[in-house]
Amino acid sequence: MAKGYWIGRIDVDDPEEYKKYIAANAGPFAEYGGRFVVRGGVFENPEGTARQRNVVIEFPSYQAALECYNSDGYQHAKSLRVAVSKGDLVIVEGYDP
Repeated sequence: MAKGYWIGRIDVDDPEEYKKYIAANAGPFAEYGGRFVVRGGVFENPEGTARQRNVVIEFPSYQAALECYNSDGYQHAKSLRVAVSKGDLVIVEGYDP
């Protein structure tokens, strides 16, 4: 079964308030088996546009990635995030030859 991934690119407007989102998303990520593969870090952007932060979260399956996003717990966390940041999020099924 292919894993699922969240690929996020975020510009944070208020780092102190954003910490509330980080605290709130820990529960849903743990519940659905989410594991950070990339969380910030140094990057180059040779094509397209960039944002301040890049995040990749791996889930045991594409379905788990979708269920996490749609869960009440994550939707609460998301409400904290959208108030203090702008971003893009893609949920994608991993490659499973």
